[in-house]
Parts: sequence; structure tokens; C-alpha cells
Amino acid sequence: MGLSFAPPSLQADARIWVACSGGLDSTVLLHALQAQGLGNLHAVHVHHGLQAAADDWVKKLRRDCRALGVPLRVKKVMVPARHAQGPEAAAREARYAALQSLLRAQDLLVTAHHQDDQAETVLLRALRGSGIAGLAAMAPLQALPRGRLWRPLLRLPRERLLAYARAQQLSWVEDPHNQQARYARSYLRQEILPRLQPHWPQAKTALAQLAGQAAEAAGLLAELADHDLAPLLHGAGWSVSGLLALSPPRRRNALYRLWTRRYGQLPAARQLTLLERELLRARADAEPVLRHAQGEWRRYRDTLYALPAMAEPPADYAQTWAGQGELLLPEGCGRLRAAHPQRRRLRVQLPRGGERFCPEQAAGRRTLKNLFQELGVPVWVRRRTPLLYEDGELIWIGGLGWRADYPAARRLRQLVWLD
Repeated sequence: MGLSFAPPSLQADARIWVACSGGLDSTVLLHALQAQGLGNLHAVHVHHGLQAAADDWVKKLRRDCRALGVPLRVKKVMVPARHAQGPEAAAREARYAALQSLLRAQDLLVTAHHQDDQAETVLLRALRGSGIAGLAAMAPLQALPRGRLWRPLLRLPRERLLAYARAQQLSWVEDPHNQQARYARSYLRQEILPRLQPHWPQAKTALAQLAGQAAEAAGLLAELADHDLAPLLHGAGWSVSGLLALSPPRRRNALYRLWTRRYGQLPAARQLTLLERELLRARADAEPVLRHAQGEWRRYRDTLYALPAMAEPPADYAQTWAGQGELLLPEGCGRLRAAHPQRRRLRVQLPRGGERFCPEQAAGRRTLKNLFQELGVPVWVRRRTPLLYEDGELIWIGGLGWRADYPAARRLRQLVWLD
């Protein structure tokens, strides 16, 4: 009994990384891919250190990979003791972070998720009240921040993998966590799905098919959201009044799309409710913020912004600079770059309040706060805007330019403020 898979198109120098735990599924996957003669095949094992036998698993994997002629990389990770969604989620996030750290843009990560895993995921997400995108569960092929993720076993039940392993006389390790019903997924696997099987023999297949149908529906909803959002794009954000003009279901769908597109995570229903209530329906002069694990949402005037998590900039920041090369500013403030031929003695700092400035094409000096307000600069950008001083005089402001009366001959060449 053989297994054969058609991998997605790859560049000639792409590496194929097979995630190997040492269990049945990944043992079968690695063996089958190696038997196909795929080039540039690598195995990677994430060592959590959560099991007493973890070191023995690594030794076995080294022996197996040596026999197959496949190089093995072992990545050790620390799993946080506490996680909002439990130990399973903590281990999964640590594992994927370790795997993605190996990837280049052209690489392919391959995991051994099969039809039973897909059925468990659909049922688990249904019980948690996930939306259509959540029920779509795992895609056969998906883009990652770097590289792509391929799941070639999604259509195969675990029984098929077990039959292959026996026919090929393969050996594997058993993870005790898979047998512990106190973990949500393991409970479904050990207690719930076996009780469904006698009454609905096709339950796993049907749940996996539901994932495919949900994926199609999610794709249509994403197209609708993109259609609704396109005219609402306003600079780096989206029109609040435009979002509020949508019908409630379409508005919720648009917010869901924005969240998943920006942060790569499926938002909980409560998070979408908070986003609408606390930001979209806030007073026009309010400056609300909604923080979450992946970043933060902010509103300024009539625009909604999806931002990364930002540390508060140090108000007392000050740094001397020669006006040559790059100067890295505090986290979230970007960097300055210039190519002035002569070294200068300049000071860079962030706004502290009370600064006055007269930019070019402006009538007279005004407070920096008033200038920012007139230009519609959001509050969080103001606090991170670099100011350039010479001999105690403010001569340049990021985004505003040079002081009107500052001599052109003394201005730094190619001065830019970069994100």
C-alpha cells in the first residue's frame, strides 16, 4: 500500500520542511515523501521538554532520519506556564513559531494533519461558537508570513495511515498527552467521537466535508467584505461613518475580515462586539483603544486603525546624532536616515509638550499640538514623531519638514523618517 502526493509548485532552491513529532502521522508522512524522491527534503522536530521521554524521542528521530537519508533539525522551545486558551494552545503557538523561524519565503512547511484531525477541529470550533471561517478549519495549502504550509494528508483517515505504517513495518512513539481526556481535543478524540461512530459511521468524513463547504462560504464572505471595504479605505485606516452605514451583518463581516487580514487570527464574537461598541460608536472627539493579544485598534476622528502592539515611547528620550547614516529611534518610532557630507552635532528627541514651530508655507509660529491637529495627525503618531534640534533650537519635525527660516545650505541631505 503506497501513498503519493502532488506538492504545490516550488522554486528550484525551495526547502521542504516536514514537521516530525515521532508519532504515527508524521512518521508516515516523512516516509511517504522520502519514497517519492522529493528533493531538498528536511525534517524538523520541536522539542517542548514537556514529556520525560522527549529526549528519547529525539534519539529515535535521529536514527529514523539517518536511515532515510533526510537531515533533521531539532528546535528547543519553552512553553509558557499560563496561556489564555490553555496549555494546548500554548504548546501549539510555541511549536509554530519555532517552525516558521526556519522558513525562507520560497520554503514549504509540511504537517501531518489528517481527516480525523480536521473532524476534531471542526467539532471543537463548533462547540466554541466559531463562525464560518472557524468551521473552515485547516486549509490544504495556506500562506505563512514566510513560506507556505501544506497539509497533504487532510483527506486521509487515520486508519489509512495506520495501514501504511504496518505495511511498511514502521515504528513510532505515542504521546501520552493524546490519551489524556483533560485536554479538550483529546477529550473529543477519546470520549466523544468514538461514541458518535456507531450511530453515524461517516461522522468524521462528514465533519471534514463541512470544513470544505465552510471554506467556500468563508471565501464568498471575504469577497463581499473586500467589496464593502474598498471604498472605505482612508489613508492607513477605514472610514468609521462608512462602516456604520453598512447593514449590521455586513458591518460585522467587514470587521471580521479586517481583523483576520491584519492579525492572522480569528476574533472572538465578544471582541467584534467590543470593537463596534467601544470604537465605532465612540464620541467623535474620543480617542478610544481596544488592545488584544496581537495588537490594538484605535480610532482618530472618522478613521479606524488596526495597529501592532505598541509600547509607550519614553517621553525623556534624547540622542545625539551626526546626521549621517541611520539612527534607530525607540520601539515603534521608526528610524531616521540622512547622507550629509559633514558631521553635525544634532539632538533628536520626542515631543514633550509646549514646542512651537513654523513649517514652510505657514504663517507664523504655532504650537506643535495645533499643527498636528490641523494636519489630522493621530495622537499615537504625535507621541512617536522625531524632533531634530541644533543648539537648542527646533529645526525639523518628522512629517512636517524644516523650519521655514532654517537656511537651505545647512539642511541635511536626503533626510527621511522611516517606519
